[in-house]
Amino acid sequence: MGFATVITWFAAVLMGLYMLTVWLIENDVTDRGAAPSRLPVPVVFAHLGLAATGLTVWVAYLIVGRKPLAWAAIGILVAIALLGATMFARWIPVYRGPEPPVVPVPGTGMLSAPAERNFPVAVVAAHGVFAVTTLVLALITVLE
Repeated sequence: MGFATVITWFAAVLMGLYMLTVWLIENDVTDRGAAPSRLPVPVVFAHLGLAATGLTVWVAYLIVGRKPLAWAAIGILVAIALLGATMFARWIPVYRGPEPPVVPVPGTGMLSAPAERNFPVAVVAAHGVFAVTTLVLALITVLE
């Protein structure tokens, strides 16, 4: 189970990195006509940092076999999940609202949407499924 947890965690990280790349490319802060992102920068990077830290702690648990490391990784997973749920809740109105929040781009007559509007729904859903699966597998592994 411990190795399966690493696989699902790594899959979630890869999908998260894909969304981060899209967000960074589309979130042009130098463009005055760009719609501001609804995802706070500290939350995005805290989520990413905790995911990398938690995966490292989990791998250390698998190598060393000490339960406190596993529980620490689960605690980190819970923090990751809370930040992820916060970002998901802020993403939903941007993507699924009746009219996406857009701002006019001066001098072009065009409208600009927040960067996270470009996240593929399938990637967001798969990221969430892998994240929940990771948490469940980690708990099962520790409680066995």
